Amino acid sequence: MKLDLELDRESGVPLIDQIVAGVQGWIRAKNVHAGTKLPSIRQFAADYGVSRFPVIEAYDRLVSLGYVESRHGSGFYVSSRTPAADDCQGASDPRRAEEESMHVLQEFNHPGQHLKLGGGFIPEAWRDIDGLAQAIRQVSRTDPSSMIDYATPLGHPALREHLSARSAQLGIQAGVSQILLTCGASQALDLVIRYMLKDGDTMFVEDPGYYNLFGLLKLHGVNVVGIPRTVNGPDLDVLQAQLKRHRPRLFFINTVFHNPTGTTVTPPVAFRLLQLAREHGFTIVEDDIYADFQAEPTDRLATLDQLEQVIYIGGLSKTMSSSLRIGYIAAHPKVIKDLADIKTLTSISGSLFAESVALALLERGAYRKYLDRLRRRIGDALGATVQTLEAYGWELFAKPLGGKFVWARVPQIDDSQELVACGAACSVTVAPGSYFRPHAEPCPWIRINSAYTNDPRARAFFAGAVQLEPKRDIATADQGL
Repeated sequence: MKLDLELDRESGVPLIDQIVAGVQGWIRAKNVHAGTKLPSIRQFAADYGVSRFPVIEAYDRLVSLGYVESRHGSGFYVSSRTPAADDCQGASDPRRAEEESMHVLQEFNHPGQHLKLGGGFIPEAWRDIDGLAQAIRQVSRTDPSSMIDYATPLGHPALREHLSARSAQLGIQAGVSQILLTCGASQALDLVIRYMLKDGDTMFVEDPGYYNLFGLLKLHGVNVVGIPRTVNGPDLDVLQAQLKRHRPRLFFINTVFHNPTGTTVTPPVAFRLLQLAREHGFTIVEDDIYADFQAEPTDRLATLDQLEQVIYIGGLSKTMSSSLRIGYIAAHPKVIKDLADIKTLTSISGSLFAESVALALLERGAYRKYLDRLRRRIGDALGATVQTLEAYGWELFAKPLGGKFVWARVPQIDDSQELVACGAACSVTVAPGSYFRPHAEPCPWIRINSAYTNDPRARAFFAGAVQLEPKRDIATADQGL
């Protein structure tokens, strides 16, 4: 029996995908009975003049999707439990499932050809894809057990040694026993929140700051209090005023190349912040995931405090690979032990394979050379972005000394939500500044990723935004003011 399928070798769609979709459609359209036998792999290949290899792969995929059953020694048959149309749509189109699960980040991951000007990622072309591929091949060849075994709860010992040495370059004396590997900085934050906070506790955060943290805190029932971020760091006057009203357990801060303003905490602010932490008994969670973007290291809070009042979070995802999801926590040994217990309960362990690949990159020296190139490229892009924005008449919150982000506004616009439609008209995705505020308050600023500003679409957006007329308050308009 030959199936009624059409395969188009010129369409650009892989033959495997065409065969899978074709068989799915044939089963649904013909309402084929369960148990109907499909052509053998050899027969299918002969009927359509294709190699057996794509047919083998397609049949295997149809089995995993639930459309087909494989009977040893007999062949392939239509399954008695064929998925419903809605289910198979989701299974055959992973993008749909991704869009549904990542709805919170739709502004950052707009489908199609939109330029993600407000996103947090560096372009794929800037990554060390070849070095990463070599490290993956090396680990697959020399350490195959890492592809199937669990990692230890603390994480790969050799990788922790490397991270301990890298922390020492920042002046942070964290031994191997003081480092816990995590699945990205996001898991690190979740572990710290689970360990340090309970429902109803208060945590201070930066305003603006890291949007994902705000949602995570609210998920845990934590009271969130925003402390304005200035060019030099947290506003100490507001901080001291809020300390008279609240007793925070934690204060989360992004010290170097702050997300989203691109600023770095100055030494006087850092010293005073640590004094206040000791006086009022709160712990500082220092997020330093952009550390590797900095060529000449500056003192961190953890450098000045040596992990007494500070829990330090770092990671390799922002530079090495977002897919590997390598983050880590450096803290007092007792804290690390307790966090490792929570990690074991919630996720057992991390990915031994990902940790081994990251270790291979660090050991081979490829990562160091890649960072040198990346820093130069980002530095050039950042300088060009500042010049471009100023030339178009945008206002900058500050001129960043490094990193990817510029926090900017159009002078006459009070709510950057108005810029979203302007961006969409230029095929540009931006997020309103309210996304970066603890309680989604209106904000005139937007985050701009300097890696993408040389694109003509970005320049069209910059030019069009400054031509926008500000929306007038209805009550004021009625009064003729």
